[in-house]
Amino acid sequence: MKIKSLFLSFFFAPMIVLAAAPAGTMYKDPNCGCCGDHAKYLRNAGFQIKEQPTANMSEIKQNYGTDKAASCHTIVMGGYAIEGHVPTAAITKLLKEKPSAKGIAVPGMPANSPGMGDYKPGTIEVMLIAKDGSVKPYGKF
Repeated sequence: MKIKSLFLSFFFAPMIVLAAAPAGTMYKDPNCGCCGDHAKYLRNAGFQIKEQPTANMSEIKQNYGTDKAASCHTIVMGGYAIEGHVPTAAITKLLKEKPSAKGIAVPGMPANSPGMGDYKPGTIEVMLIAKDGSVKPYGKF
């Protein structure tokens, strides 16, 4: 019985880990390099990110409601829009807490955010995009 249990844990554990990894699609301008750097940062943290180049980012931002807190790319993950160079801690918090919101954002392209050079944890202001489109602080990550 112990061997069977051990076998099952080795067989099913990798599937559980793979299924639990947050997955999303990153819409980005085909000519933007920092978007790819942010995708790499997210992948290194265990996220599954599919990069989808598009020439019409303004339409993507309007469709997902991130245009009032715009940055260079928009990720769709877990029913939320994640705008810009958002740290993994903020994304994890969003997916865990599941607030009634459109998503979160790091407006603009801060130099010390993930994918934009030397990320300094605790310095990035993340905004919550409410269902009505208003933007308010979500925390520093």
